[in-house]
Amino acid sequence: MAKKMRVGIVGAGNIATSAHLPSYMELTDIVEVVAIADIVPERAKAAADKFGIPHYFASVEELLANVDVDYIDICTWTAAHAPVCIAAAKAGKHILCEKPLAANLEQGLAMEKAVREAGVQFMLAVVTRYMAEAIKCHELYEQGVFGDIYAAKCRYVRRRGTPSGWFTDKELAGGGPVLDIGVHSIDRTWYLMGRPTPVSVSAETSYRIGDFQTKGITRWSPLGEGKGVFNTEDSAMIFFRFEGGKTMMAEVAWAINGQEANDVVLFGSKAGCTFDPLTIYGEDEEGYLSDVKPEVTPNNLFVEELRHFVECLNTGKTPISPMEDALTVQKMLDAIYRSAEAHAEVTI
Repeated sequence: MAKKMRVGIVGAGNIATSAHLPSYMELTDIVEVVAIADIVPERAKAAADKFGIPHYFASVEELLANVDVDYIDICTWTAAHAPVCIAAAKAGKHILCEKPLAANLEQGLAMEKAVREAGVQFMLAVVTRYMAEAIKCHELYEQGVFGDIYAAKCRYVRRRGTPSGWFTDKELAGGGPVLDIGVHSIDRTWYLMGRPTPVSVSAETSYRIGDFQTKGITRWSPLGEGKGVFNTEDSAMIFFRFEGGKTMMAEVAWAINGQEANDVVLFGSKAGCTFDPLTIYGEDEEGYLSDVKPEVTPNNLFVEELRHFVECLNTGKTPISPMEDALTVQKMLDAIYRSAEAHAEVTI
């Protein structure tokens, strides 16, 4: 019989209170939230009161010392992922960590080392892998429908969608839209390509719009305003090379004078696809071109993600977004900034 898991959440900000915690409330048959911690204790208490969590603390260390949990769910700002993950691993706890893995590659490598040495399970919470279209697309890839996917394009572009608070502080966030929303688009597309080995990247980042004062725009504000710093990029244009001559182009923006988009395009030797709606571009049995729109049922991405991790803990199965993937994507993200700084292609 499957064990009901006990989770402690670290970070009581928006991603915890608007996504993870409501999703846990739909999974009470398989997981119980027994504690929450935040560097602002009042914020932890507010979340505990709202969601009926029995214990709240001011740090991961306090939580680990006082409550028995099976795993830690990391929902802090990006720069805090590494210290929380390392503390959890040293305590022998499994780890679910919100994207991106870390604020930089050095922190990511330290997390990988702690997880490997502790022998605990780790999953990166890259939620767009769990959307219904992505699940169906991956199933079709596994069935060989696309053949060899050799090229892809993805975009996550906002016209005016820069968050405020700690998101624009490189010390706390690690970077701007590349690490915040770009990781979703890049990770999902790379995963659906079959996770080819990255070789190099050529990228440019832009800082041309900055702290805009556009009228009629409401800036999304996280809990925990940070220090009022604005030193992250607005957008990035990226070209990846992978082993076997495979490529991916990516566009990412919080603020840009262009059309908004959030899409993925795959090109395979047998067929390709686009999302929204999921459409497969190939040939039918008689050899004619065909556009097929498989039926997909919309799902709750966060519920599916959390359910998957709990099932992996119970079965010993490796999650679909393990540390190996998380670290590879972190290397790709790190290379974007190195390339932009050098204004040249760099190896990954």
